[in-house]
Amino acid sequence: MTPLHTRARTGPGDAHFAVFTDSEDAAAVARSFSRPGCRTVHHPSGRPWLVGHWHDDEAVTARAGDTALAVIGCCPAEADELRRRAARLRDLGEIGALARSLPGSFHLVAALDGRIRVQGSASGLRLVFHTEISGVRVVASRADLLADALCLDPDPAELAVRLLWPAPYPLYETSLWPAVTAVPPQDAVIVAADGRTARHTRWWTPPEPVVPLAEAVDPVRAALQEAVDARTRQGGTVSCDLSGGLDSTSVCFLADRSPAHVVASTWPGRDPADTDLYWAEQAARYLPDVEHVVWDADASPLVYDDLLGIDHVLDEPTIGVMDRSRALHHLPELAARGSRVHLTGIGGDHVAWCAESYYHRLLRTSPLHALRQLRGFRALWQWPLGGTVRALADTRPYGKWLADAAGRLRTPSPSSVATGLGWSMAPRLFDWVTADAEQLARRALLEAAATATPLHPDRGLHADLEQIRVTTRVIRQWDHMAAHTGLPMASPFLDDRVIEAFLAVRPAERVTPFRYKPVLTAAMSGVVPEPCLRRTNKATGSMDDTNGLRDNRADLVALWEDSLLERLGLVDGAELRRLALRPASPGLSDAILYSTIAAEVWLRWRSRSRTRIP
Repeated sequence: MTPLHTRARTGPGDAHFAVFTDSEDAAAVARSFSRPGCRTVHHPSGRPWLVGHWHDDEAVTARAGDTALAVIGCCPAEADELRRRAARLRDLGEIGALARSLPGSFHLVAALDGRIRVQGSASGLRLVFHTEISGVRVVASRADLLADALCLDPDPAELAVRLLWPAPYPLYETSLWPAVTAVPPQDAVIVAADGRTARHTRWWTPPEPVVPLAEAVDPVRAALQEAVDARTRQGGTVSCDLSGGLDSTSVCFLADRSPAHVVASTWPGRDPADTDLYWAEQAARYLPDVEHVVWDADASPLVYDDLLGIDHVLDEPTIGVMDRSRALHHLPELAARGSRVHLTGIGGDHVAWCAESYYHRLLRTSPLHALRQLRGFRALWQWPLGGTVRALADTRPYGKWLADAAGRLRTPSPSSVATGLGWSMAPRLFDWVTADAEQLARRALLEAAATATPLHPDRGLHADLEQIRVTTRVIRQWDHMAAHTGLPMASPFLDDRVIEAFLAVRPAERVTPFRYKPVLTAAMSGVVPEPCLRRTNKATGSMDDTNGLRDNRADLVALWEDSLLERLGLVDGAELRRLALRPASPGLSDAILYSTIAAEVWLRWRSRSRTRIP
């Protein structure tokens, strides 16, 4: 057993680990995970409890008798506080309340009476997996850490699911290896003292969206300030995105309140109609102590840049590889300017705004208000009347919606109103996906439809939670790649406490066609100057996507030469090569290639990695 991670370079922000019960059998398995450079925290018996890679400021551990706690990630918890909590711990069920009381983004691990409990974040940014190795149940923060220990190959059926555009809940939340079990973000896994059995237990439920906007302003502001403080309280130099959008601008102004010196980073768009630079410069005028760096727009990487050069340890395919070069390009320079962590505004679109599908329920509970708002949405998004009426009349439960989607994988993409007012965007497959892959994906959809329940009975809250969890799966991989540049990234909007504060707000006050991100705007009043709160749009980056398809067509053709997906019988390589030579083909600007490229890039990386195993 040779985990790939033993050969991987690690950096701050790239903590990963495995957790073991206190037994001789578990200790024998743990030895196969321990390699030069690994860190180990032991049980009182001296047997391994935690084995992995993390930096000093990424982990806090504490022990009281035979009880132990570990917080791994970003959390301002102190060892003395954890030690007091450990001394009072009488049941592992109390760990959920501890997690809900702490700011930041982290894994929480506990050991009590020989049992272990591991949980990540409700956002999905910190995930948990487990499997059986040599008769012992092992828990880890990454799926591939366990799969590599078992020398497993990814399951073609799981890869076929990843070719869906998009893969709906819960299909994207499994691991690529059926023997490796993924723990849902809202659950923790508890392993018995003998290390043989494991069970999941729910620790998190979303707040009901009932808080009036006026009452939500202070909690939202406090949660976001605390999330930023968790990264900036130690001082030094930190960097922040400053796109001029409301999300990154809010983070930048909150960081400026901290002891840290702030470097603000702006990538102007290539599109002459892009107003990001104007709004970023407006904000910078109110931040005299912030160092503002404006990058050369023409030097910024495009979408699809350097796909053939990606060599990162990823435990699943991610569409984040398409924007990876742009997301990471400036990080080494910011690190050279002294930054120890880079803060982004990512996640603001998913928590400060919310799904219009809340109005499916609101039409039935507050019809007059809902009708006024829906007229505004129709004008804003150009929804046709007939399509709007049909979407509002659709009362299919989630399982039936999934089952119906399985029979429509080759039909034209659904309308924007059906997506906006429905459970989610219905998945589709495209011409380059083979009939065999379609059969595998359809089977997975039908199996999920038989038992799946939505993330919340209200399709609006379900859609919000799904979008948060889809986004964190991308950001989780970006965070890993950023750490390997030497500068870790952090996205305060995706901390659990921030998500909870926003989700608690009444949806009718959180999403409206007449105001842009009203909750965040109200919460940042007095923090962000009024002129900077007036922006009501954001750049689309469409030129970067279109130019990227054109400029990288040679790499895209090369990607499909001897395609590993084609070898598995999942795609038609000739069709993909033809499309790569015709980047202006109708529909390609809609990102429909993303999931297929992500799967191919990931398979190629794993293939190269395995050939390097000594």
